[in-house]
Amino acid sequence: MSDDARKKPSAEDQPQEAGVQVDFAARRRLEKVLGGNRVSYCYQCGACVGDCPSARFYAGFNPREIMLTALLGGIDKLVAEDSIIWKCSNCYNCYERCPQDVRPVEVIIALKNLARENGAQPDEVTSIYEMIRKTGRSAPVLGTLNRKREGMGLPPLPEIDMEEIREILRPDEEDGESS
Repeated sequence: MSDDARKKPSAEDQPQEAGVQVDFAARRRLEKVLGGNRVSYCYQCGACVGDCPSARFYAGFNPREIMLTALLGGIDKLVAEDSIIWKCSNCYNCYERCPQDVRPVEVIIALKNLARENGAQPDEVTSIYEMIRKTGRSAPVLGTLNRKREGMGLPPLPEIDMEEIREILRPDEEDGESS
């Protein structure tokens, strides 16, 4: 056997793999919205997926993958139009299951808030927001509902304090928006 055949491959002979790049500026942007760097403690165990109804019913929704993308700073991908984050039902199962207290649902809610700031929320979210802004409820209350409630011995739905709703939904003054 020749010396060349016995020679171990050098680093030059090995195919070069692209390294993982972390966008720390994007991570800091998310951490600012979250109020801390809790996302950094996710070690990708997958406990968040185990009891997730959205992962069960929506192909492509996986809170562990969302957390990995957030860990790597792929925030722009997560807050883009038609992002998978909108499939999250905010059930808080991942919050309860996470052994590191990372609170994946809060990360997803923060991402939804960033997406909304960028105007990248689905039309359905905008219409629900507008319904809440106008009526204080996420769905219209028709007269038939109160009649059904009365038939079951329940009182009519109470009136909503719209001043309180307006206060809650008032945009931050520092964003340059007005109410």
